[in-house]
Amino acid sequence: MSAIEIRKVTGKRDLEAFIQFHYDLYRDSAYAVPNLHSDEVMTLSRDKNAAFEFCEADYFLALRDGKVVGRVAAIINSRANSKWNRKCVRFGWIDFIDDIEVSRALLDTVAQWGKERGMTHIVGPLGFTDMDPEGMLTKGFDQLGTQFTIYNYPYYPEHMERLGGWEKDNDYVEYRIDVPDVIPEKYAKIADMITKRYNLRVKKITRRDVTERGYGQRIFDVINATFKDLYGYSEMTPRQIEQYIKMYFPVLDLSLVTVIEDWNTPDHKIAGVGVTVPSMSRAFQKCRNGRLLPFGWWHVLRALKFHKTRSVDLVLIGVLPEYRSKGANSLLFADLIPRYWKYGFEYGETQVEMETNYHVQSQWGPLNPVNHKRRRCYVKAIG
Repeated sequence: MSAIEIRKVTGKRDLEAFIQFHYDLYRDSAYAVPNLHSDEVMTLSRDKNAAFEFCEADYFLALRDGKVVGRVAAIINSRANSKWNRKCVRFGWIDFIDDIEVSRALLDTVAQWGKERGMTHIVGPLGFTDMDPEGMLTKGFDQLGTQFTIYNYPYYPEHMERLGGWEKDNDYVEYRIDVPDVIPEKYAKIADMITKRYNLRVKKITRRDVTERGYGQRIFDVINATFKDLYGYSEMTPRQIEQYIKMYFPVLDLSLVTVIEDWNTPDHKIAGVGVTVPSMSRAFQKCRNGRLLPFGWWHVLRALKFHKTRSVDLVLIGVLPEYRSKGANSLLFADLIPRYWKYGFEYGETQVEMETNYHVQSQWGPLNPVNHKRRRCYVKAIG
């Protein structure tokens, strides 16, 4: 068998091969959900992704006999390393055929790349920031993926075990939850109580609120404050926030976005936010090679605008620490659940949560949560 060649991505043709390999590898998977090609190009382009303000990265292809058999990104997030006092190089966008020599060559390449830049450990899968998918799937290979998470074949974690030296750095859990027929009594009672006692109120934002009244910035400020102490998180910069506002808010159904405001404060401080979207998983699966043309746009439109899907993705649920004990999250669910009824959603998918984040996991209790997926970030000392 011929040797593995590792080639650094140096131009548009190489970048296209890097992106295309994932589509080819998972073309026959019933569970993988491909990212849109345009989103991948934006995220991986130095002149388009605001994370390159504080990140350094290179991408690599693994080839055998001239054919691509694997890919990986090597990333250094200097803000995260500084905050968490680590010298870590991240590996992300990792895909490979079921050949241990391919996975070994890819990970060794990232480790060497990081070592040359003074890093002492390699960790991943991680993206540039927490806004990118993270964690290698270790449970739930027979479950449909989401557009916000990684799907990988079962042999991926098997390779990590076989390669040796890799340890658990963090585990995530995900839950499938029911959309109940009535608002659970726990949510309804607490929502009514905190509205009266603490003067917390639901705010449904408009496009104008986002573009002219600063709600986009304020929402991301809450997300930064909510997630700042979670594993590997680095706060989003003003340029990143501006980029995400322009990317996501124009296509969001704002009826599925709920903001909780504290009316005891002069500026109606945002206490919490829930951003949810119709599941795009089936629609994205019908976008060949991640492209909307020629027919993918219709499936995306059906899911996004006409809600032709049974599932809703709970993308971001964040409540400021000082409002968590008051039960502000109950207001979010009390507002959102009737909207799910209107659209015919039957169940929801939470996004990744640290396995030790019991406070977050406890909020799903009245919704019959099932832990149907787990994923892991691995770490290994370099050298």
